[in-house]
Amino acid sequence: MRRFTLLLALLTSPAFAQTAGEDASRAAEALEAASVLLDSADDASDRVSALTDTIRAYEDGLAAMRDGLRGAAIRETELTRKLAAQDQEISQLLGVLTSMGGRASPGAMVHPKGPLGTARSGMLVAAVAPGLAQQAADLRADLEEVSALRDVQQNAAQRLSEGLRGVQQARTDLSQAIADRTDLPQRFTEDPVRTALLISATETLEGFASGLTQIGEDDSTAAASSIEGLRGKVPLPVRGVVLREAGDPDAAGVARPGIVLATRPGALVTTPTAATIRYNGPLLDYGLVTILEPSPDVLFVFAGMDTVYGEIGEVLPAGSPVGLMPVPTNPSLQSEGGGAGRSETLYIEVREGDAPNDPLVWFATDKG
Repeated sequence: MRRFTLLLALLTSPAFAQTAGEDASRAAEALEAASVLLDSADDASDRVSALTDTIRAYEDGLAAMRDGLRGAAIRETELTRKLAAQDQEISQLLGVLTSMGGRASPGAMVHPKGPLGTARSGMLVAAVAPGLAQQAADLRADLEEVSALRDVQQNAAQRLSEGLRGVQQARTDLSQAIADRTDLPQRFTEDPVRTALLISATETLEGFASGLTQIGEDDSTAAASSIEGLRGKVPLPVRGVVLREAGDPDAAGVARPGIVLATRPGALVTTPTAATIRYNGPLLDYGLVTILEPSPDVLFVFAGMDTVYGEIGEVLPAGSPVGLMPVPTNPSLQSEGGGAGRSETLYIEVREGDAPNDPLVWFATDKG
């Protein structure tokens, strides 16, 4: 519970609220609710659901913190450059203020042109003084803001590190809870021999998916419901932005019928609808792959994960975890917490019958 409290403290702190705003507050509320669920979870399925919510809340909270840190760093850079550009003007201003700050000697009050010149110069100083004072106040405010921004970044970086440790522990707990889970419905039992033969006999994802639909079909005890009405409304399985659309060539010039999402390291991947696990494991050059059947003749293919969850044949409720994205070997604040960009990619393909569909026809996304 302490790891949740540490992140919650940062998200609701006044300094952070200035940079992350309402998103941070909502993330804090979600994290608190998830931690309560986790504390009250009794059986393995409850813990899987609670840990899934907790990890999602951590992801939202950490994203809000990263946004706040980036905003603070950008503002500090702007102010530093502004102050550097005004260096000469500031030096002159400080010199004038210093000369005005002391008590004037009798000789300083005597103008070369006599009493009239003295009066006129006094009037000029009186007119200029408010402007000088305003410049001095603006300068003081800028310097104080730079100092405050540096304090915010130092404190947030420490809390961010604690938050990262918390989410890593939650991921470990989730893996154990999934291993302990025994009450999921089972549509069919995997035939590992037939699966291995299919893998060895196919050279493409299309061929594998086509043969996969035949495995376990005779053992099916429950038909999957249709998701036809969800076209364009299916949530993405992971937090991320679209990096490449269907048919866009990658760096090697290879065009595939799926989309590529840029995600955070270690991001949680979930099934967007209720679905049967048709396959999970290594496949061809796709890395670790999970293939879900949310509806008859429809397959969701997710590739590029570092860890996959569940057993082939299990029927998962919507929102169930199916895997985690990779994390660098030596994760640091820069790689997972403080970096400006997303560093991992998830490949998503949708197949209906024997043909690929554009995933953006199915999934609700702003397309990056």
